[in-house]
Amino acid sequence: MNYIKFLAILLSFTFILSSCGDDTDEKKFDYHAHIHSPNMDDKHVDDDLNIIIEFESHTGEPVHHINIKIYNKADNTIVYNKPSEAHVHATDGKITFEDDFILSNENGVEEHTDWVLEAKVWGDGEGIEEEIETVTFHVHP
Repeated sequence: MNYIKFLAILLSFTFILSSCGDDTDEKKFDYHAHIHSPNMDDKHVDDDLNIIIEFESHTGEPVHHINIKIYNKADNTIVYNKPSEAHVHATDGKITFEDDFILSNENGVEEHTDWVLEAKVWGDGEGIEEEIETVTFHVHP
């Protein structure tokens, strides 16, 4: 009888240990990109596009890599791609990116076109817990 009790306890203990293993749904970094500006309102050629994006790890882990692109929705032509070095390694778990971009013909932006601003953040290796947020907008003359 003691053998059966011991076996039951051992099986229960084994079950508990196996259920407490790594949870594949749990995120170490839990990254997010908060796009504060621009918004989805229509723009005009020669407008100054103010870009403000806050990248953060909701778990307080370092923000390793960030990238911001603006591309034409119709043909994926990229007119803005920053920062020049994606590896930022913000150890406090948060970094704010700010810049201005002129929506001009000289910068490749034409009237009556649709654009996507894409903000991407990822971990210490390519694609690790990659999160992408986007804002789309139309450019008028």
